[in-house]
Amino acid sequence: MNGFARSVGRAGAPLHVAAHSHHPWPDVSFDAQVAAWDDAARLLDRKWEHVFEHTIPAAQGHISRQLSLPDPSTLAFGPNTHGFVMRILSCLPPRPRVLTTGSEFMSFARQMARLEEDGGAEVVRVPTAPFDTFEARFAAEAAKGGWDLVFFSQVFFDSGYEVRDVAALAGAVREAQTFVVVDGYHAFMAVPVDFSAVAARAFYLAGGYKYAMAGEGACFLHAPPAYGARPRDTGWYAGFAALEGGARGVPYAADGSRFLGATFDVSALYRFNAVQDWLAREGWTPAAMLAHVRGIEETFLDASRSADVSRATLIVPQAARRGRFLAFRTARAGAIVEKLAAQGIIADHRGDSLRIGLGIYHTADDAQRLAAALA
Repeated sequence: MNGFARSVGRAGAPLHVAAHSHHPWPDVSFDAQVAAWDDAARLLDRKWEHVFEHTIPAAQGHISRQLSLPDPSTLAFGPNTHGFVMRILSCLPPRPRVLTTGSEFMSFARQMARLEEDGGAEVVRVPTAPFDTFEARFAAEAAKGGWDLVFFSQVFFDSGYEVRDVAALAGAVREAQTFVVVDGYHAFMAVPVDFSAVAARAFYLAGGYKYAMAGEGACFLHAPPAYGARPRDTGWYAGFAALEGGARGVPYAADGSRFLGATFDVSALYRFNAVQDWLAREGWTPAAMLAHVRGIEETFLDASRSADVSRATLIVPQAARRGRFLAFRTARAGAIVEKLAAQGIIADHRGDSLRIGLGIYHTADDAQRLAAALA
């Protein structure tokens, strides 16, 4: 399989239809991983100079291009999005008032639930369903004011529903001091994203584990300049530039690196850069990848004869309103995943939501095989 010979293209590999969950790594990431090791061996103590002068700026350039950000220096990197969530929370007053949704991923939802248990936060959750009215309902709540943090996903992990007007939701927050955070993990590199209109107002969280195909450890945060100058939850990399200057107190950078943590494995950024370069060479923009996947989705939906997995059971039936995976509502979701696994097909589910995620490595024949297995 072109570009994925080491993973899903190898002999005996399963049919992988969970690209939204754990995306296979393209072959170019192997050489990138080796390059990270070679640089560490060659540069020794000077490795971090290379990382901060070359690897990180290259990754910032790729992301700012994909998101249409006006300034790449607003981006910070870390091993996971949860660390960034904690640093954002540390900028807020004690017991913050938080507006969010009932469909956020665990990296945020679990933390909020735990803070609530001890009275550490007051949280209001707007249900995403019915989707036709979600954006209006959420904007109305945001406009009421009094929030310290407004947090919502661009594409929801449990349904695939995509917020089409992120700027409108961010703009509904009337108080300038309120932090607005968009979780873009299921949108980045999955659908075209232009964040330029709200780059000065909202944070953006995402990573490379899924559609960016870089594996774990390549998460990032876009931090608008006027928010969170001195996170209480901080690591020594947030003051990296001041190390040799002997600065007193707790110095912070003015750019996005003020949200950095501490030492992390930078090999993920090597992989990320290699995959981004490969995608650019091959002409795979998010729009092109989405168009390819939509075609495979249609082939699969046309071929499926399963009562549980069909157009009728799609949680978000309109292709224009969902991200880059299919979610089907069925009480048998768990059993179906197990039966597919027995046939060498990898899918996943979240509760009664069966999720099918396709990628650029899939063909129409793969869609027909999946439909036949479900039948």
